[in-house]
Amino acid sequence: MAVIKVSQALTTLAIGGLGFASAANAADFSFRGNFPADDTVQFFNFTVNTGSDITLSSLSYAGGTQADGTVIPAGGFDPILSLFDASTGARIGQNDDDQSVPRRVGTDPVTGQTYDTFLQTFVNPGQYTVAVSQFDNFAGENLSDPFPNAGQRNFTATFGCSAGQFCDATGDSRTNSWAFDILNVDLAAPQPVALNSL
Repeated sequence: MAVIKVSQALTTLAIGGLGFASAANAADFSFRGNFPADDTVQFFNFTVNTGSDITLSSLSYAGGTQADGTVIPAGGFDPILSLFDASTGARIGQNDDDQSVPRRVGTDPVTGQTYDTFLQTFVNPGQYTVAVSQFDNFAGENLSDPFPNAGQRNFTATFGCSAGQFCDATGDSRTNSWAFDILNVDLAAPQPVALNSL
């Protein structure tokens, strides 16, 4: 069973110079947990009430500080974040490793790799789903498509790390930990059950 910890960081506004604090419409949500096996996929739903730029960013590979202030140590597996329109199931975006210049993710102190994810895109008002999976278990074009490594509990062993699971492409043994933020949305929550081969 995947263990998930969730927290929310609300943006507050000073209104009219009166020092009154009020929650803004958009908020940032931080999620973290552990996978029981390489082929686990965890889903999260979020809502956007006004069209806006949203950001999905992981911190578990190289470490960093989440939006809620939680410090995440380096050493987690190489994550993939996939974004879907929840009403149609269509995949909107997917990110494995941040390829921006300059990078918007940290560099792992052991491998020197920037394998965390950073996906920023404009979305219309609606409901969306994010999938967290491990490299190279990429999502299909639709939320209903199966993940290609489903049922292969230790598929990353082919990368050759000593642990035999949660291996990255460099052959480094990683932990089963993941952590990511969903930024600038109205509501976000994990789906109750992670998918894997059980």
